[in-house]
Amino acid sequence: MLRRTGIVTTLIGLTALLLWAPAAVAATPAAPAASGCGVLASGGSAAAERAIAAACAQVDAGTWYTWGGGHGARPGATYGQVDPTDPASRHDPERLGFDCSGLVRYAYAQSAGSDILDGDAGRQYYTVRAAARFTAAQGIAPLVPGDLLAYGPSADLHHIAIYLGAGKMVEARQSGTHLMVSDVRLGGDYFGAVRVNTGAVTGHVFETWGTGVWTKTAPSVGADRVYAFPDSTTIRVECQKHAEVVTSDGYTNDAWAYLPDYKAWMTNIYIKGPAWLDGVPTCS
Repeated sequence: MLRRTGIVTTLIGLTALLLWAPAAVAATPAAPAASGCGVLASGGSAAAERAIAAACAQVDAGTWYTWGGGHGARPGATYGQVDPTDPASRHDPERLGFDCSGLVRYAYAQSAGSDILDGDAGRQYYTVRAAARFTAAQGIAPLVPGDLLAYGPSADLHHIAIYLGAGKMVEARQSGTHLMVSDVRLGGDYFGAVRVNTGAVTGHVFETWGTGVWTKTAPSVGADRVYAFPDSTTIRVECQKHAEVVTSDGYTNDAWAYLPDYKAWMTNIYIKGPAWLDGVPTCS
């Protein structure tokens, strides 16, 4: 009788365990595939996790890196081009795949349902959709899955990857390789990271012009440099003020705009529009 009671008790315990287990699994993110690609830490948004899932599906499918790949009319893998500086790219026109920014574009388009990160690595880092930016000096401590890691000098960012967590990133790295999971490379030409806001863009939105245009810590040519826009870039302007007179590229203007996404200033000369921007308030 005692033994029978013990068996019944054991069966009840096992039944309870089986009934509980699915709920526990459902509350945990899906485990990474054999490639090790997946969400490896907490803290990322649902949109960021969807972007990671889209990128990792391409890794698991064995998709190639291909120079210029992923920059067709719509997000998605395309045949590449020959990079004249890289002998390993000679087969890229035969391979359907992505380059680094093509993969980021595709992943976030799949997540957001629209093509929100079209362009190269520089345009993606300087996106008007930035929720936060992080410098190289901050390392990976403040990063969460889905953040974009950028490499190169401020005016010429040449590589971008998606952070997975736990010191790992997914990237389209170079010709002759498949998309891959890599250790985050700090030091060297690591520039910093940006967190993407997939929601609506608010505020006063403008386009810049010119190449290598620096933003400044204060409305003055002599102020410290912050970021350099490599070419035409979409920006948000919080306010503007009259300050130091600037003469450049045939224009003279004393108006400066404050860019809240960069905590920096730039001369209105390089913002498309009138010398004093319409609808933008004066800085207090």
